[in-house]
This record gives sequence, C-alpha cells and structure tokens, in this order.
Amino acid sequence: MNTIECIEVFIEVAKSLSFSKAAERLGTSRSTVTKKIFWLEKEFETQLLNRNTKRVNLTESGLLLLQNADALTQTVSNLKDLVRNPVQHPSGRIRVGSPPSFGAVHLIPAVHQFLHNYPDVQVSLMIDDGRSDLIAENMDLSVRIAPRLKDTNQVAYKIAVVPQLLVATPAYLAKNGRPAHPKDLEHHNCLLHNLKSPTGYWHFRRRGGKRQTVHVNGTLNSNLGEAILNMAKLHHGVAMHPRYMVDEYIRSGTLEIVLPQYQCEGLDIYAVIQSKRYLPYKVRIFVDHLRDWFSHTTWSSD
Repeated sequence: MNTIECIEVFIEVAKSLSFSKAAERLGTSRSTVTKKIFWLEKEFETQLLNRNTKRVNLTESGLLLLQNADALTQTVSNLKDLVRNPVQHPSGRIRVGSPPSFGAVHLIPAVHQFLHNYPDVQVSLMIDDGRSDLIAENMDLSVRIAPRLKDTNQVAYKIAVVPQLLVATPAYLAKNGRPAHPKDLEHHNCLLHNLKSPTGYWHFRRRGGKRQTVHVNGTLNSNLGEAILNMAKLHHGVAMHPRYMVDEYIRSGTLEIVLPQYQCEGLDIYAVIQSKRYLPYKVRIFVDHLRDWFSHTTWSSD
C-alpha cells in the first residue's frame, strides 16, 4: 500500500475519532479504512489507535503522528503540484466547504462541469456555515457568503457579488400594508438571518442616494436561510435573501419585492483557502472555474 495515502486516511480517522465518519468523508468503505490503518500500524510497528465497538482514541504514537502528518502530506501535495506540468490534467481530491443550501443548489452545477472538464479530480463537498476551521476540518477551500468577510488569516478570492432582495407574499402585504420607506419596517414582522444580520440591522441605499440603516425584529430568526424563506412564503413576514434564492418565487408571483426603489446591502461570495506560500494547481483552477461560472449567472453582479 501507499504510505502517504494511508497516512491521509489516518488523519481523517484521528480528527473525527470515527472509522465510519472518515470513510464517509473520503468517499470509501469502512473496511477499506480499517485495512489501511492496520497496514500503517504494521508498517510503523506500533499501535496508533485504541478502538473498541464504541469509541476510538489516539495512542501516544498516534498523537505524535497526527501532530506531524499534516505537514508531511501537504509537503508531498505541494511537491506534486510543483513538478507537475501545468498543461497536464490535474488530479487528486479537493475538499470544499459550503453553506448547505448554496452548495446543494448552486455550487453543484459548477462542480459537475469542473469534474467533466477534469475527470481525474475528485471533490469532497462538506457543510460550512462560515465558522469552520479549514485546517481542523482538512478543507482545501471554503465558499463563504457575507456582506463583508471577517478578519481572517486565510486567503480569500472574491468569486461573485450577489444582490439581496427584500421580499414578502402578496397576502402578507395586503394584510399588513406595503412599506414605502425602510423606517416602515420597524412596524413589520421581519424574519432575520442571525449570521448575516446578527444585530438586527438591515442596510439600504436609495438609487443614487445615501445609505440608510434600520433596526428590525420579528418572531423568527435563524441561521438557516431556507427556513426563513419558507416562513416568508407562509405569509409570516418580510425577509431579505440573496437574489438566487428568491428569483423563481418572484417570477411565479409567490413573493413580491418590498421597497423596490431601494437597494439592499449585497453579499460577496468568496473562495477562502488556508494561508500558505502558494495555491495548489488543482485548487487554483477550481477557483478560476468558479469565478468564470458565476460570472455567467443571472443573479451575479460581478
């Protein structure tokens, strides 16, 4: 067996303390993971993991290997990228984090096309709501969506800008009135995303005018955009969403744009990577692919 490959499997098991979770993240079977760990322990002539039917723990040797293995596998990966002729097809696995709804609906078509273009690459797509540690989660890249990116030691590449729209159902607006000014929202049931608007402030700009800020509240807040959207569709209040989430409902008449004369604060979409000396070739072309892909969407303004 390949020692580096088995060490990569060990890293996944050691970080999750689960053979099953490691197998799921690697896209392989539990038995394959078990065989590779067994082979690695035989190769190193020491037990790396204590395991029984209920739990897995690192031995002292296992902890020592984990503390040094990430650097080893990254060095090998970097060497492969360094000596590989860039005109050759890239290969290997790219571990990508993404907000769940965006990843499942909007990122997957881009990934599908990328894998069609580069059949020797594999992508592992994982949930990341913007708070994951890329190093701890062993991610190569994470898609982050925010009005502004928080201070970070990681490297961020902007891949798109998406407008946001304020929406509600016609039934809600008929019952509660249509706001004419952002300040009118103080008297409406506003459904808040507590990651994008943690302090309850919404920001607007009248076309050609100054920025206006209003403090809003309502009966639901959530870090699940789909939950807030579905609540709005149930005539329960006013919600602010990225355009890609509401376009189809506006076209069908399920939702209406509220305050169409005002622009909501937009969102930037970033590809965030670990800080390092250079970007591996397969990750670099994936970022370039995302930039190109989202530049052709109907909802992107960048």
